[in-house]
Order: sequence, then structure tokens, then C-alpha cells
Amino acid sequence: MDNRIGEMQMFLRVVESGSFSEAARLSMTTPSTISKLIARVETRLGVRLLERSTRRLSVTPEGQLYYERAQALIAELDDMEHALTTGSVRPGGTVRINASVAFGALALEPLLPEFWDAYPDIVVDLSLSDELTDLYLDRTDIAFRVGQLQDSNLTARHIGTARRKIVGSPDYLNRFGTPQNIDDLDRHKCLEQFH
Repeated sequence: MDNRIGEMQMFLRVVESGSFSEAARLSMTTPSTISKLIARVETRLGVRLLERSTRRLSVTPEGQLYYERAQALIAELDDMEHALTTGSVRPGGTVRINASVAFGALALEPLLPEFWDAYPDIVVDLSLSDELTDLYLDRTDIAFRVGQLQDSNLTARHIGTARRKIVGSPDYLNRFGTPQNIDDLDRHKCLEQFH
């Protein structure tokens, strides 16, 4: 198993503590284990990272570069894990939304400025159409529809109730009469059929 992160952490500990024995003490292992680990890294890289003598330990130019890069990588890894565990990763990407023209214009579009303030890295691709479209082919993430779900492969959630009103102009109602029930609509000139 590749454990380069662990090797980097141990190398950092050796450099920062100044000796194999102190790094071993901090890591609760033996100096020989750490020495073998560093030797393995040097063999893999084909360079000397540390100069060892009986009196002192010094970092080679290659070791200094390895130290700086390892430090940056470990810090980046820590930041990534912190962001994931605290939920501070900012959402981003594109969300494709499909809705009817009226619902989109009246209910969705007014919400977009506040949404973008809260989620500036999300692109909203809002498609408004009164035609029924193939949500799979259009790669739609969210669709707002009225009525019963026809396609069982989709997941629907009830978010509200839409009420329809049947309206007529006063002039029209004076000329043709006011319908008393839904059956009366059959004899009227309706823009949409209701049953």
C-alpha cells in the first residue's frame, strides 16, 4: 500500500525535531524504523534528503524542496478534510431547471438574485416552456410541473397546491351569460378546455 502521506509526515517530523531519536519519541516508534523509512523514500526518489552524521542531521537542497512541498501538501490535505467535515465546501456547478413560463416568471425568477447571493458558484440554467419535454434528454435536474406524475422513473415531491380560476371579461359575460357550473362551459368560447 502506498503511504507517501505518512512518509511525508514522518520526514517533516524528523526535520522539525532535528533528530531521528526525537522524531521516534514523538511518534512512539524506534529511531531505526524511522531511519529505514527515510532511506526507503530516498531510494524511491533517487536523491539524498538528509545528511546524517553522529553529531547532527542536516537537510540537503533536495530535502529542503521535499520538505517545503510536503508541508504544502499536508496543509492542503488538512484544509480539504476540514472543509469536508465542517461542511464549508461551497456548492458549485450547473443546475438545470425546467418550469412552465408562468411559474418560472412569477415564482422562480424573483428568487434568483437572492439564490445567487447565497450560492455564487452555482449556475442556474432555467428553461421555461409550456410544452412537455423529455426531462432525461434535456438533462434536467429539477422540473416544476402541475398534475400527476406520468413517468414512474422520475421522483416527485408535492410542494404546493395550484388553484385555477375561470375568468371572463364583463363584456363577454354580459353577451353570453355567466356559467353556473363546469358543465356550462361547454357552450362558451374558452381559451382552454377544462374537462
